[in-house]
Amino acid sequence: MGTGPEAYFDSLFETDPAWERISAAIRERDMPDISVERGYGRLLTMLVAATGARAVLEIGALAGYSGICLSRGLPPGEGMLTSLELKAEYAELASAQLREEGFGDRSEMIVGPAADSLARLEREGRRFDFFFIDADKEGYPLYLEYAIRLANPRAVIAADNTLLRGRTLNAEKMGPAVQAVRDFNRTIARDPRLTGAHLPAYDGLALAMIK
Repeated sequence: MGTGPEAYFDSLFETDPAWERISAAIRERDMPDISVERGYGRLLTMLVAATGARAVLEIGALAGYSGICLSRGLPPGEGMLTSLELKAEYAELASAQLREEGFGDRSEMIVGPAADSLARLEREGRRFDFFFIDADKEGYPLYLEYAIRLANPRAVIAADNTLLRGRTLNAEKMGPAVQAVRDFNRTIARDPRLTGAHLPAYDGLALAMIK
């Protein structure tokens, strides 16, 4: 265990069996070990519950831990999680993990490029109460715009990895992903359609509410 403040606070909570199971599955499949941190997973559960969200959209499913955290905040027996995932093998694993946690009947997985899936959801007239963005960083500005268009009034948007392991703070870093996340972060802070906030723990989390 690390010695920073995040590690200290994480140590106060009991181990999450879903986190352990999914972490093992990621290692076995040699997948990127980039699930949402447990501290932010707990926050997502609390935010979904506190906002009374019934329709949740996550952009980027990976192995399913964020989806489980989001689903835990839904009212018992109610609500639906919609997950967008580019890779079919990741979507299959995430769906299996959601079923393992008892959320299989309240989750749907859409496989393919997120931009295409978001356009489809817009054409279908779908609306959501809560959004979690944790996908390719170059797409963050576009995903935020879609979230705003797909949002119910006062919907909440959360997005992970807004510090990019410090690269967004380094003026010498000018790659496309870094510039996209910087643009996203400014939009969270300044867009008149949003009330926004940034949390600097772990790798950064953006939060916004539709005005």
